[in-house]
Amino acid sequence: MSRQLHLNAFLMSTGHHEASWRLPESDPFANTSVAHYQALAQLAERGKFDSIFFADSPVLFGNVGRRPAGSLEPTVLLTAIAAVTSRIGLIATASTTYNDPFNLARRFASVDHVSGGRAGWNVVTTAGPEAARNFNLADQPAHAERYDRAAEFLEVAYKLWDSWQDDAAIADKTSGIWAVDERVVPIDHVGRHFQVRGPLNLPRSPQGHPLIVQAGSSEDGKGLAARYAEAVFTAQQTLEDAQDFYRDLKARTAAVGRDPETIKILPGIVPVIGSTVEEAQGLERQLDELIRPEYARLQLAKTLRVSPEDLPFDQQLPADLPDEDEIEGAKSRYTLIVTLARRENLTVRELIGRLGGGRGHRTFTGTPEQVADAIQHWFEAGAADGFNVMPPVLPSGLTTFVDEVIPILQARGLFRTDYTGTTLREHYGLARPLNSLVRRAFRPPGRPA
Repeated sequence: MSRQLHLNAFLMSTGHHEASWRLPESDPFANTSVAHYQALAQLAERGKFDSIFFADSPVLFGNVGRRPAGSLEPTVLLTAIAAVTSRIGLIATASTTYNDPFNLARRFASVDHVSGGRAGWNVVTTAGPEAARNFNLADQPAHAERYDRAAEFLEVAYKLWDSWQDDAAIADKTSGIWAVDERVVPIDHVGRHFQVRGPLNLPRSPQGHPLIVQAGSSEDGKGLAARYAEAVFTAQQTLEDAQDFYRDLKARTAAVGRDPETIKILPGIVPVIGSTVEEAQGLERQLDELIRPEYARLQLAKTLRVSPEDLPFDQQLPADLPDEDEIEGAKSRYTLIVTLARRENLTVRELIGRLGGGRGHRTFTGTPEQVADAIQHWFEAGAADGFNVMPPVLPSGLTTFVDEVIPILQARGLFRTDYTGTTLREHYGLARPLNSLVRRAFRPPGRPA
């Protein structure tokens, strides 16, 4: 089969555009509605998406006046969605900075069991001092420290997922033995950040390991992705930037001894779709006119580490902004926003409009055919293995994409017409990982560890 797109549906309350909740069609309380998200997941499954995805943060994000604030804990939400879907992958974000490995390893293994092998974990390190103050810290740990902890966190999680052999549970009623003791082993991990005895209190899950996703594009983020990630959500505004990121990450993946085909790079795209170009542009204008600029400027100022008063609406960004090296938060997103503003000579008001749809992800406005063309161009030009689709308005934006863009991609042979597997790993063309602890315990004499 020729190379095909991977598509993930990034679901966020009423949509990714910050003013989407103000449209007459929108339910401004959808952010806490399980039924809303179940219906969206079923819609994405009808479109044969590889997966759905929920962002998350251990802090109340942004100004509560700006858009629907607060979100359901995503792994809990995924279990409710698993009950009403059968094939689509289920990916949730969880922080390695403000959790412990045992709890998260158990939580994602549980989702994998509940869903029959459809779980994925978007591994993040969580930037910003606000989150730190929710966890008995005065400030966020340094950027490099967060990523060092994340790497060890993942190593512990892998060991915990492998602490049960696949055939540990024999359920032999005649002998009265449910599981073989020797096939469930402690991990005895002792490292710089964690000491974990193990084993996990849950058998090895259908996928062995949930799919690992990563979303940081800083140098540390790319290093972590090259070592561990199987899918990467990223943000680029131009084809050239996306191609550079794609080549760089694939090369880094090969350099650490992994097959570059085992990591799928999925830039975000916010598709504003209309039956004509004029209709699509009209929807974009309608949404942008509903932005409350004073709220948007507060968020921009926080991202840029400046005071709101330093960002007059009708002037360009100040010349003396910090360098990326001085930023301890979301380094890559900071650089993307500043580069966008400088490259296109945008005023603060214009930049707010550009960020309103996708917070720095590429927004594309046009007809279904034009959206399909844009996706195909990046895919075939070595900029993406697929896309993290971010509808500006939900559910209508996802409905239009499923009903009008997906059939075009299918007709061009670029996207599946039906699922061929039952697990998320199968959707991504990835093998079920062997048990690393078993390999170490039972390697033939003379073989290296």
